Amino acid sequence: MKWNALVPELLVADFQKSIWFYVSVLGFSVEYERTSPSFAYLAFEKSQVMIEELQEDSWVTGAMAHPFGRGINLQIECSDVVEIRKRIATAKIAVFRELHDACYEAAGARIRQRQFLVADPDGYLLRFCEVIGDRKVDL
Repeated sequence: MKWNALVPELLVADFQKSIWFYVSVLGFSVEYERTSPSFAYLAFEKSQVMIEELQEDSWVTGAMAHPFGRGINLQIECSDVVEIRKRIATAKIAVFRELHDACYEAAGARIRQRQFLVADPDGYLLRFCEVIGDRKVDL
């Protein structure tokens, strides 16, 4: 496995609930796990994330209150966003923003992607997206 140069590490309140969500619902795989403190290095297609159960000595800069991760969403590019959305529906988990198409201008091109946002059990926003096309922008 190739370890990404940047991998977010998310503190979670209930490790088992988070593992269930990321692995059983979303389809991440556990690449590495340890028990004290509860920690897992997870992978999904080309994306990676770490989760660790919140401890008294966790690296935090302020009070942790739900929802965690306010002001950030993690974009996770995937090959089939509709399938992931179906998994979320099957698990009866509400989404933050429903599946929709968006267009973003980037590096002289318009990138079209199909995306939706869902909060994990601790409130971290995950934006799953599938690139559905791009075209050059005439400047």
